This record gives sequence, C-alpha cells and structure tokens, in this order.
Amino acid sequence: MFPTNFAWGAATSAYQIEGGWNVDDKGPSIWDTFCHEGGRLVFEGQSGDVTCNSYELWEEDLRCIRQLGLTHYRLSLSWSRLLPEGITRHVNQKGLRYYNKVINDLVASDVLPMVTLYHFDLPQALQDQGGWKSPEIAAIFDSYARFCFESFGDRVKLWITLNEPYVCAKLGHEDGIFAPGVKEPGMAAYLVGHNMLRGHARAWHSYNVLYRAKQGGSVSLAINSDWAEPLDPASPDDTAATERYLAFTLGWFAWPLFVTGDYPEVMRSSIEVRSKELGYQEGSRLPRFSKDEPSLLGTADFFALNYYTSRRVKPGECCPGVLGLKSDQDAEGVVDPSWPVCGVSWLAVVPDGLRKLLKYIKDTFNNPAVYITENGFSQVGPVDMEDVQRCGFYHDIIQEIARALREDGVDVRGYFAWSLLDNFEWADGFSVRFGLFHVDFSRPERPRTAYRSGREYAGIISKYRSQTMVNI
Repeated sequence: MFPTNFAWGAATSAYQIEGGWNVDDKGPSIWDTFCHEGGRLVFEGQSGDVTCNSYELWEEDLRCIRQLGLTHYRLSLSWSRLLPEGITRHVNQKGLRYYNKVINDLVASDVLPMVTLYHFDLPQALQDQGGWKSPEIAAIFDSYARFCFESFGDRVKLWITLNEPYVCAKLGHEDGIFAPGVKEPGMAAYLVGHNMLRGHARAWHSYNVLYRAKQGGSVSLAINSDWAEPLDPASPDDTAATERYLAFTLGWFAWPLFVTGDYPEVMRSSIEVRSKELGYQEGSRLPRFSKDEPSLLGTADFFALNYYTSRRVKPGECCPGVLGLKSDQDAEGVVDPSWPVCGVSWLAVVPDGLRKLLKYIKDTFNNPAVYITENGFSQVGPVDMEDVQRCGFYHDIIQEIARALREDGVDVRGYFAWSLLDNFEWADGFSVRFGLFHVDFSRPERPRTAYRSGREYAGIISKYRSQTMVNI
C-alpha cells in the first residue's frame, strides 16, 4: 500500500514543547510576550514557559520517537533561541548546540528530521520593529533561513520555511487571538500573508542557488486547509461559496506557489468588490507581488499539507458595512450533523475529507508530491489513556491515505501525526491534548506515557513497514 520510502512521522513545535523560555540566553518570542501580558485569551492564563520541558528533557522525547518506530520527526526551531535579536549579528551558541544535538541524535537513530524554520514564534525584537507587517521582514527571514541551512543542512533534507501562514495572518493579525494579538480587520492579515510569502520565496531561492547542489534537500511551506464542499450540491450559490472558501484558505498560499505566482483571481476580485461596496479607496487591500523580487511560482519542492477537519459551505452571513477577511470571503463553513466532533467544537472528525482534499490538490496543483505534515485527534476533560476513539481515527485516516495512493494516484510521500506529545495548544493552553504520549504537567519531571493510540500508531507503522519490506 505504501512506498518503501514513505515517511512515518509525528510533529511538534518549539514553543509548544521546549519550555526554557528565558534560559541559556534565549530571547523572548511574541508568544512569550502574548502569554505574559494580562487580558489575553489563553486558557486560564497558561503559557509555554515550561510546557513539556523538552529543552532539558530531549532524551525523553527521543525515547518516545524510538518507541513509536518513526522514520521521520518534524520539529521546529526557535528563532529567538538561535538568534535572540532575530538577526545573525548575535548567534546564541547554546541554542545552536541544542539543535545540533537534537538533529544528530535523530540521525543516529535512523530518524530523518523535517525541520520547520518558523512555527508562530517570531522574536519579540523583530515584532518591535513591525514584525510580519514590515516589508523588511522578508529579507530578515531569508538571512535567518540561510543561517539554518548553513548550520544544519548537511543533515536536514526536508525543510518547511513557514507553518500555516493563514493562521499567523488571520488569528494573529485579524482576530487577535494568537500572538502578536493584532486586531486590524481586513488589512493586516493580507499584508502579513504577503510578506510571509515574500520571505518564503527568498529563502527557497537562497537554498536553490547556494545549498541545493551540495546538500540535496527539499524546501516547502506548510499550508493548512479544511476540505470543503457545498452544503447543497445543487445550489450554484453554495458552489460559488465553496470556491471562495477554498480560495481564501488553501488557494491564498498554494496558488502563488503552484499555479500562477499570484493569488487566486476569485480571492482578488472578491476583495475588490467588497472594498468598492464599502467605499474603500486607498488601493488594493490585497498587495501585488513586485516583478523586481524573486518569483513565487515553483518555490515548493513538495506540497506540505496540514489537515484536521472538513466543512459544508454556504454563502456567508456577515454584518454589512464591515471590512474583514470573513466578509471578503463571503462563505460560511458548517459541520455536518453526521460527523462526530472530538474534543474541541471546531474539530469534526472526517477522515474521508483528507482523501478528497488530496485528490483536489492532485487535480488542481499539477500532481505534486504531498507530505501530510500535521493531522490529529484531540481529547479534553479527564485523561483517557485507553483512547479507543482516537485509535479508530488513526486506522481510518491511514486507510484513506492508502486509498488516495492506490485508487486516486496521489503522490503521498508521508504522514506526520500531530502531536508526539501533549503540549501547549496555543490559546487552548493545556486543556486540549493531541499527544500520542500523555505528559503529566502536574509533575516537575514531566513524565511521558504512551496512550493506547500511541501504541496503536506504532503498530500501524510496524505493520506497513513490514509489508513493504516483504513486498520488496
């Protein structure tokens, strides 16, 4: 069912697991600031100050990785742990040693690292200079990326420049519920997304010119998207709304990389129509790419997809006269009553939605190689170590990936479960648990214990790797 080199992985991110927020010369990130300031919307005022304490307990994480039998592990680098000021003028040698040890230990364990350069945690020093809203951030990110390629690229062959730019743009700069907590509806999100794409393009071209021949790696950008289909398939309005829904999520960042080098036309036209309706006359709210900068088209060596859920879509019901991404999109996604919901209200469990989305990506973006870089199932409330429902989810989702490979011809290269560990889940704090391993946050030693779903996932990996070897 699966190729011999299929990546069986799990994923984490630095701020969510590392802790050690102010030790060994690490600089503060925007999430440190966001959590420490009063009045924020993080569950019970929690933070990632300690979380899983992976900065001190990396060997425990490695034990979990080995116990699962992973072939790949996706981690992110803390930009402010490596470069406390965000720029290469000051390199934190302690941070550099930490990540070198992590990567070396993985390689020694025959586990290939997939490294994400940016997973929501911008150095606060750069935020103080405008952050992702500043046009200069693209060049600064490129410099940081080149530093990482130079430092780790001899061992890292799979790179993600940015994780979920949609979330950073919308939740961080439109809704204000993620760091840095900016609320500028209808304006900042588009600028932030634009600058993130500019930074990604620069970093990809730097790798392509300076490092690819010697290091032989691949570089992409992780895009999150629901699967979406019309609430009423016979309704032209629902069909058009579904097109807009996908354009403003998946297409916003995939279209420039894989199709035209620019945003989807339906996205640009929808924004311009809404601007005209509201009398906005200060130019396009969706920026245009300059021909003087590196081209975006072709700057993804594979399609990195984060998938969690699906939606039925109908036209939006937004308040008239309000600038905002939601009103520009004019599409509302609803949960089908037949879909079970796990843990948090937004997470409807729809395994076959992943297969449909994979086929859509194949047909729309010229059949790229695809890594599913995040996918998971949460639980809330009392800890259930015998998480039978989540066990079933992992079996179902793997079967849908197998069908996408076998029946739809999608070039799926790997699957990364979210997450290796229970961790700090952003605004939900520690109230939501996605881990394959339970972490007891009440104890200073933060013991890790495999959930039943973790053992089941290990069994799935062992089963399919054994079948592959037999088939060889």
